[in-house]
Amino acid sequence: MSTSLYDMTLHAMLTDSGDALLWGTQNGLDMPGEKFRKWLFAWHEPSCYGTTLELRQAGGLTVTVLPAEMVLSFFAEPGFMDIVRWEGAVGAAADLLASAPLLSQEIKEARYLPSYSAFLRGELQWTWDPDSEALAKLEEGTFNREDEPGKRLSGLRSAFSAAVTAEHYAGEAAMADLRRDYPALFPSRQAAAALPANAFTAEEWLAALGWRPDTAPFRPALQLLEPDEEQPDWRLRLVLQDKNEGTALVPVRLAADGHASGAWASEWSPYIRERAPGWAARLSAALPNESSGGRLFAKPLSDEAAWRFLTVDSRSLLSDGWNVLLPGWWEAASKRKPRLRAQITSEAGGRGESLFGLNSLVDFDWRIAIGDTDLNEAEFAELLSSKQRFIRFRGEWVFLDPALLDQIKRLMESVNPEEGLSLQDVLQLHLLSELEQERSPEGKRAAEDNEEDEQERIKLEVELNAHLLALLRQLGTPAELQELPVPEGLRAELRGYQKEGFTWLSFLRKLGLGACLADDMGLGKTVQFITYLLHHQTQSASPALLICPISVLGNWQKELARFAPELKVLLHYGKGRLSGETFHAALKDADIVITSYTTALLDQDTLQEVTWSCLCLDEAQNIKNAQNKQSAAVRSLKARHRIALTGTPIENRLSELWSIYDFLNPGYLGNARGFQHRFANPIEKHRDEERTAQLQKLVKPFMLRRKKKDPAIQLDLPDKLETKVYINLTAEQGALYEQTVKDLMNRMKELEGIERKGAILAALTRLKQLCNHPETLTKDTVMPESLLRSEEQREAFITRSGKLERLAAMVGELRDEGDSCLIFTQYVGTGRILADILRSQRDEPVLYLNGSTPKAERDKMIETFQAADGNGPGIFILSLKAGGVGLNLTAANHVFHFDRWWNPAVENQATDRAYRMGQKRNVQVHKFIALGTLEEKIDEMLESKMSLSENVISTSENWITELSNEELRDLFTLRQSW
Repeated sequence: MSTSLYDMTLHAMLTDSGDALLWGTQNGLDMPGEKFRKWLFAWHEPSCYGTTLELRQAGGLTVTVLPAEMVLSFFAEPGFMDIVRWEGAVGAAADLLASAPLLSQEIKEARYLPSYSAFLRGELQWTWDPDSEALAKLEEGTFNREDEPGKRLSGLRSAFSAAVTAEHYAGEAAMADLRRDYPALFPSRQAAAALPANAFTAEEWLAALGWRPDTAPFRPALQLLEPDEEQPDWRLRLVLQDKNEGTALVPVRLAADGHASGAWASEWSPYIRERAPGWAARLSAALPNESSGGRLFAKPLSDEAAWRFLTVDSRSLLSDGWNVLLPGWWEAASKRKPRLRAQITSEAGGRGESLFGLNSLVDFDWRIAIGDTDLNEAEFAELLSSKQRFIRFRGEWVFLDPALLDQIKRLMESVNPEEGLSLQDVLQLHLLSELEQERSPEGKRAAEDNEEDEQERIKLEVELNAHLLALLRQLGTPAELQELPVPEGLRAELRGYQKEGFTWLSFLRKLGLGACLADDMGLGKTVQFITYLLHHQTQSASPALLICPISVLGNWQKELARFAPELKVLLHYGKGRLSGETFHAALKDADIVITSYTTALLDQDTLQEVTWSCLCLDEAQNIKNAQNKQSAAVRSLKARHRIALTGTPIENRLSELWSIYDFLNPGYLGNARGFQHRFANPIEKHRDEERTAQLQKLVKPFMLRRKKKDPAIQLDLPDKLETKVYINLTAEQGALYEQTVKDLMNRMKELEGIERKGAILAALTRLKQLCNHPETLTKDTVMPESLLRSEEQREAFITRSGKLERLAAMVGELRDEGDSCLIFTQYVGTGRILADILRSQRDEPVLYLNGSTPKAERDKMIETFQAADGNGPGIFILSLKAGGVGLNLTAANHVFHFDRWWNPAVENQATDRAYRMGQKRNVQVHKFIALGTLEEKIDEMLESKMSLSENVISTSENWITELSNEELRDLFTLRQSW
């Protein structure tokens, strides 16, 4: 190997930031920078073999810049090329080759410390342990030569710090852990700069951080002493707390120069002499007001200063690493806010009749709880005038926060005791207070955390007397009410939960509070309300007013006639409805007036003239849009009591619940905008559990909701419940129906024999289809896509048929409850219409089975509907002939007969598709009947068996063709009374 070619000398210089500037010489001549970098770092993988290292001009030299974080690792294991012989290293290069292995080992074994001097500059840097003997010798020897040793040592410290960071804190997670474990390492630059230079010794600072154990046998602490018989003032003193005996405290006096005096064990003295100047400097900076006069803490504290120390200074000192000893009572007292209570007087609510409506006023007296002491209004006013921060009540110190006392004062001024609190205020305050008490420990902690985030505030509480406590308990537990006797005029056997519902409605009437009966469909809301009407029949000079959808007007008439024939019913609907004086005269002979939502809007002025005994809304979700004219018209009506009947108090949004409650008890849930801000937005957008619990608590007293799945209800229901759903024809249906009958009767005068029979059967089919929907008369019953996509067009199509409108509402309700249904119809076209409409309205799959369905598709439908996981389609439409027998469809617990077959055996067979072996739920059967039509008349024949025997009727429809013209007219003609 030629010396002139391969023998080289390495030179290095360390910058203050720890970077190494490297260059080489060969035979006394400077090497080209590119060549030097290539040869020196040929095996250095971290720098991609030198390619990522910067070349920089320094005078006439080209130097290679080795970043600080790579310096120690490179010089610890340089990995020089074998073909190059390095003659030696000069200056810092030699020092690095000697020290880097030792320093790198210290880094790998995590023997490093944060730098106190860097901390005072507001920086985070690392240094080696000064207690290491090897490093101490290295520092004294290698780095103390005359050629700029201080600068070289500074650069080495920077390289060491950079290497520590690269090795142990390069990732975000590691740095986050460091911040979590040692938060005092990361003060703001201003806070670090404000710390006196002599505040800590380096050893004391490391102990304060928790980086190293504190070897001193004591810990310094600040102790606040409360006034007593010997010392009438607050005092603050510095004490030394024995680590082995925590109750042993040694008072210390500090002069401004840091000299400490006191009586302590002799072995403590070296520590105190070393650390006392730092205590004085830190305390003078932290508590400038207490350090005047040359001796720290020599003067008594005012109440104001003691309050500031307890609430502000003590927290600041704790964050600075001081131990603070406060009076034992302070922790509990600081968490105990004053409480303002409205104590209801003992007489209020003694007689239920004395409280009527949420606006009725309740007398009360103010009570302010401070600690365990109750003050009346006069005592509190005296306390405010004293303007004290601390007082002693019955032997204990109590902290008085001026801001909280001011809140109490303003709250008291906002309510006039002479006027009293409204029952609404009392009820809401009590319910929300109950909610706080019912919370689980986890819920309480979450609520407390939320309160800490918010500005501290006082809440008004209420203390009920025995009468009101019992009354509000009854509101929340209807089962505990004294059951009322069932009126003698009721023609029905009430189940237990129905008696409870009727009693509950009457209880709320007694208090003038609106009630929402929200039982599941099929649990008998109708009969409960009718029982309520009978019970209160003689208690008012005016009748009750029932508002319902047009499609159920006839159903209500039928049910009232069936269950309470003695009630006098006035139907206020249609072109011939009464008005003016005639209407008011008719009211004198009526117990209940029935009208539709549309008519209530049209006749708003007339209906407003009466204060109704009761105003009841059936299918109350019809007023879910509080802004429309129909809802406003209903709200404007006057009544002694308001009731809402609905199986779906919320269909889509919480605003619908607000609309119903604002009808029942105006103002109870605030105005619409306030409700949206307080409840709807937090619950719907953020799933706020606390707001949800609050709303549930406020709503519960005025809503009675029982579900079919409730164990008590389930046992009380029969296995199969059959109900007839009576529905009015729309105006369009009525006109077409009458025209069909008129055309038939005209033809009957001319036709005979087989032609007559054919015409009758054709008219019969046409009439039955008309009862379903006018659209079924057209040959093409495929719904246009535009109609199905447009909600407005779809709703207009639905409302052309009372049956379809009622079916859509009932199916929507049961599907929202998670139930499934079968819908039977005789007509393929009707089935197709139902499938298209329900599919688009519900936005879910709807199965449709008819005679033309292939077997494979039919089997797949049944399998899908019966899917064990319950995730399959929940609506199955079947033609009566194709689906009436031979199928097992126990996944359904509702069966609808959309049109009647008039053969009970056939209908029962269809019902038994769901009500059969394997059915685990109660089955509800709904038979639709169009009022005033041949459907109703033939149903009456089946029930009464008067004109014809059941056997004759059930054989076929041919018996109708044998009727005389007059008998046909009686059977087919539309009853105008409906």
